[in-house]
Amino acid sequence: MSSGQRDEYYMQMALDLAGRAMGRTSPNPMVGAVVVKDDQVVGRGYHARAGTPHAEIHALREAGAQARGATLYVTLEPCCHHGRTGPCTDAILAAGVGRVVAAMTDPNPLVSGRGLDILSRAGVEVKAGVLEDRARRLNEVFIKYITTRRPFVVAKAAMSLDGKIATRTGESRWITGPEARLQVHRLRDRYDAILVGINTVLRDNPSLTTRLPEGGGKDPVRVIVDSRARTPPCARVLTRESAAPTIVAVTREAPVENLRRLENAGAQILVVPGDGPRVDLAALMAELGRREITSVLIEGGGEIHASALYARIVDKVIWFIAPLIIGGREAPGPVGGMGPAGLDKAFKLSEVTVTRYGTDICVEGYVQNGCPLPGSEGHFTP
Repeated sequence: MSSGQRDEYYMQMALDLAGRAMGRTSPNPMVGAVVVKDDQVVGRGYHARAGTPHAEIHALREAGAQARGATLYVTLEPCCHHGRTGPCTDAILAAGVGRVVAAMTDPNPLVSGRGLDILSRAGVEVKAGVLEDRARRLNEVFIKYITTRRPFVVAKAAMSLDGKIATRTGESRWITGPEARLQVHRLRDRYDAILVGINTVLRDNPSLTTRLPEGGGKDPVRVIVDSRARTPPCARVLTRESAAPTIVAVTREAPVENLRRLENAGAQILVVPGDGPRVDLAALMAELGRREITSVLIEGGGEIHASALYARIVDKVIWFIAPLIIGGREAPGPVGGMGPAGLDKAFKLSEVTVTRYGTDICVEGYVQNGCPLPGSEGHFTP
């Protein structure tokens, strides 16, 4: 192998290690590290959870004395500041590492090139940008959050081939098959929060928990967009046992008696800033970001999806499509609202991928544009 191929080989190994902690490191990034000496891997590590040692520390500890003069491959620039743990740059220098290869610089303003600069000025050979695109995609949630203090937002829907999410009578279980539904639970396990509108709660009474066949799933924080606090205290999102809290996002017009009932049922009430009877979704994202919620999976109906898209808070869409034709003029679709008059105002996706789950297909892509319509600028009214 050439030196460039060798760097990519070991960096991919580090990226694979980082991915083991998917959904567990928030608000920190996923990071993997590999220590290589004489073309032999002598240390491996990954960041498992916020507040625990970083990937570099695990890998250096495993390498021990063999780290001296070795190459450290790390998926993100080593930190150089004191947070919940000490600077990784100090540990790297103390171990005598001779070369550090990073996939990308850290977008955190507290680091942002300073870590690599410290190592370089201390005599360590430094290289950055190896498999950077893969590293950025792996940590797309962290990059959005650390640079904007807003969560990375994914809109997910399951629909029939003719674009229906339910029949005209509201029946929607189950449009997709078991393989696609399992993937949805894996998504819930990955993201910090799951968001639905009050109509979904009243119609479907979902629990919004993660249920994986192998167990060990993490329940996301449940967020209900409910301007007037109409969520029933007996709803499953409040009564089903879970370590994850349920946040009910309301406006200042929510009746006090409704708020009191929900608080008594265990809900956390979040009064979202803004005027009028509707929940401002952009303001809601800012509030969730302040609570260190770095990612949100929207699983609502057509109106909440439309409101989120026109609020320009959606970063990515994940659409499951079943080989099923429902039909019916009154059967709802995955995106409601007024809709644009022309195709030039339609939302376009980039980096589109298509995956098959059983008989269903899943289309993923990143939202590139969109123009708010008059009267629908990111507010949700149930």
